[in-house]
Amino acid sequence: MTEVKKAIITAVCMALCVVLPLAFHAVPNAGSIYLPMHIPVLLCGLICGWGYGLACGIVGPLLSSLFTGMPPAAVLPAMVIELAVYGVIAGLGMLLIRTKKVSADLYISLVLAMLTGRVVAGATRALIFAVGETTMATWATSYFITSLPGIVIQLILIPAIVIALERARLIPRRYPG
Repeated sequence: MTEVKKAIITAVCMALCVVLPLAFHAVPNAGSIYLPMHIPVLLCGLICGWGYGLACGIVGPLLSSLFTGMPPAAVLPAMVIELAVYGVIAGLGMLLIRTKKVSADLYISLVLAMLTGRVVAGATRALIFAVGETTMATWATSYFITSLPGIVIQLILIPAIVIALERARLIPRRYPG
């Protein structure tokens, strides 16, 4: 895929980081439940690679906060770190994992990114942003229990989108056959 096409896809994903949360925030606490900003960042990393995923993970929440006030300033630094890790690990996963099955590559990379991002986010909250306030119970509750619907949506929707884009020939096939 050309660098121009990757840049365009990244820009679309950054725009989705602004638009998707607006649609979900009509429901109270929908952001922390459905995780709408995670979807475009993970997609960007999986499709365009770790560098573009990193850019989307940093710029997407900054733009959203600037234009909509979501996420609020108090949450923004931790969220930028979390989303940046998602974009990087998703991209590195797709670069390094080669099972010869697109769906296996996608799921392994996606789950690895989701777990790593949550661990790094919890660690940064506990060590930097909310020292003394973050416990294992609050971390597990906020990053796994409350967000379970969003996790399920990501596991279903993201691989389906990537495979559909490949089949529509909008992105190159991972394993040309």
